Parts: sequence; structure tokens; C-alpha cells
Amino acid sequence: MRHRNAGYKLGRNTSHRRALLRNLVTSILLEDRVVTTVAKAKAARPHVEKLITLGKKGDLHARRQALSFLQTSEAVTRLFDTVAPRYGDRNGGYLRIIRAGFRQGDGAEKVFIELVDAEQVLDEKRQKRAEARAKRREEMQKAMAESEKAEGAEGGEEKAS
Repeated sequence: MRHRNAGYKLGRNTSHRRALLRNLVTSILLEDRVVTTVAKAKAARPHVEKLITLGKKGDLHARRQALSFLQTSEAVTRLFDTVAPRYGDRNGGYLRIIRAGFRQGDGAEKVFIELVDAEQVLDEKRQKRAEARAKRREEMQKAMAESEKAEGAEGGEEKAS
């Protein structure tokens, strides 16, 4: 029977579990979307929801409570300035868990845990990444073309002598 046994143990002792959840929640608030396992996502969900509710309060006491749980002050700033105002009229349900297949190594079921209404931010990040990748590709092709020209010129000089 599981009477009065709330929460997930995740196969870890208390301090390890707390550290894991703090890291995961901090990453979710900073990145808007994280890949993890089903059990970890379900365990982290209440913590993120509570922190977003604190962010919506916005007072000094709420900020200090959030700072006591989150790992970085950058995450607290982002929570209060960016994430919480996004959900001003929403009463809970700030997260979405999307199943994403099975992990190659151990067969654990992977999920995306993401903030609802973060699609625009994620699309902008994806667009920036694609642009940076294209720019790097162009620079690489230019460098390869220049090196081929240089090798061709050196090869021509050797044949002439």
C-alpha cells in the first residue's frame, strides 16, 4: 500500500534527490524546455508550478523563497522578470510533458518537459541556431576553397621548378 507516501524517490537518497530536482527545475526555468525521463519530469512539475506561483506574487519574500530553492540568481531573475509575467491570468498548468520515445542506452522513456506558451521563444532560439549554423558552414566552405587554391598554387610552383 502507498498510503500517505507522497512524492517520487527516484532511486536516490534525500540529498541526491533534492539536488537533482533543484538542478532540473533551474534548467527548466532557464531553458524553457528540457529532455528527461518520465518520473523525473513528474517529480519536478510541482516544484516548477510552485515557483511560478511565487514569481507571480513578485514580492521580496517570494523572491527570497525562490532563491533558496533555485541554483542561480540568473534563474530567479528570469523567473520573476520573464517567465511569471507570461502566466499572469493563468491559474496553474504551466508545464507540458511530451513523450519522446525511449533512450538508447537503458530503454528509459524520455520526455520533453516544457513551459506552456514558450513556443515563440523556442522558435526564436531554433531560428538563431539555424542561422549561426549556416554562417559557420559558409565560413568553413570559404576556408576550404581558399586552402584548395593555396594548395593548387603551391603545386603549380613545384611542377615549374
